[in-house]
Amino acid sequence: MQTRLLEKIKNVQNENEFSGSVLVANEMEQIIELSFGYANRSEQLKNHYATRFGIASGCKIFTAVGICQLVEKGKLSFSTRLDECLDVNFPHFDQRITIHHLLTHTAGIPDYFDEEEMEDFEELWIENPMYKIRSLRDFLPLFQNKPMKLKVGERFHYNNAGYILLGLIIEQISGQTFSDYIQTNIFSQVEMMESGYFEFDALPYNTSFGYIDFPDGTWKTNIYSLPAKGGSDGGAYVTVNDMGKFWHALVNGHIIRKEMLEQMLTPHAQVDEEEEDHYGYGVWVEKKGKEVHKYHVMGYDPGVSFHSAFYPRDGTTVVVCSNKSEGAYGVMKGIEQIISEEWNK
Repeated sequence: MQTRLLEKIKNVQNENEFSGSVLVANEMEQIIELSFGYANRSEQLKNHYATRFGIASGCKIFTAVGICQLVEKGKLSFSTRLDECLDVNFPHFDQRITIHHLLTHTAGIPDYFDEEEMEDFEELWIENPMYKIRSLRDFLPLFQNKPMKLKVGERFHYNNAGYILLGLIIEQISGQTFSDYIQTNIFSQVEMMESGYFEFDALPYNTSFGYIDFPDGTWKTNIYSLPAKGGSDGGAYVTVNDMGKFWHALVNGHIIRKEMLEQMLTPHAQVDEEEEDHYGYGVWVEKKGKEVHKYHVMGYDPGVSFHSAFYPRDGTTVVVCSNKSEGAYGVMKGIEQIISEEWNK
């Protein structure tokens, strides 16, 4: 399997000039770890196993775990209403919105970046300078006074603003900043020593720049395309090995108890009636028939593409981090093809 994976990943990389790092592991036993391209093109610094990558929305799973930890401690419940646990005024929001609705993208609230209506994330920062977005409360003016988009619980509607609210709830209940809470209660607990929420103008060593490529062969970094510091909806940096540690700790009950894990991984919301994708708490759940095929997370931003999954059938973990706007999906698809062929032997 290892040889076939190596060949497949390298073929995909040659086809799309993938830039980033890839990890395939089974129960913390590394099967494949590869890196391609440059973390810093100007200085010709290569990506490697310890390179930190932005993972965009892939970090919603950290926010969900943080909420689950607070529920375990009795600080709130999944049925707690938004207006009961967050001291922020939302004049047009339905008072029936709960933690469960926010976690499952079924709250119906407006989004600050609505993927059903907007295509270019960079458009946000024309009127709202990205360098001013450094805390979760800085996101509030982007959606706080807008009307509801849907009725509460009406349907799944992927929503970044909902996860900003969950981060604010973590801050209010814990008394810590969101990034400090995640650092203390998840990253440090799991020994994800290289991971964190960093500001664009204060990035630590071994952190990749995100690159946006144009058809004529030119490129730019994404430093003016994203908030100066990402939030609870998408702002973490990880290494592939750290992300592998996270999956291992999560599914083995090391950061939340098994009973809570079952609640988190339950397919609470069906994404599309014709598809097999569902959503749990901060994680996508793909089913094939009645069986869960994989639990996965993904993230896309200008200069960022990320896919990671855990396959319960045999305990395989896959992490694909890229510092280009595209590429992670193709590598992930190639890896899954080999995994599927191995299963069907």
